[in-house]
Amino acid sequence: MDVMANMDGQACTLNPTPLPAMPVVAMAYVPFQQFSSTYTPEKGLEMGTIFPDLDKPFLGGGSK
Repeated sequence: MDVMANMDGQACTLNPTPLPAMPVVAMAYVPFQQFSSTYTPEKGLEMGTIFPDLDKPFLGGGSK
């Protein structure tokens, strides 16, 4: 069992989630991206990205 000290100096146990015994192979799709414009550094800091194409709204609806 691995033990690590937290910021208060107290010990905490590391319990990583084990991988499945028979993992399923996945297929990824990454579209080709064209470089266009960027936000100013100030706007990029505000938006969380300097690339307008990656600036997507977070709607956070949750599952129903």
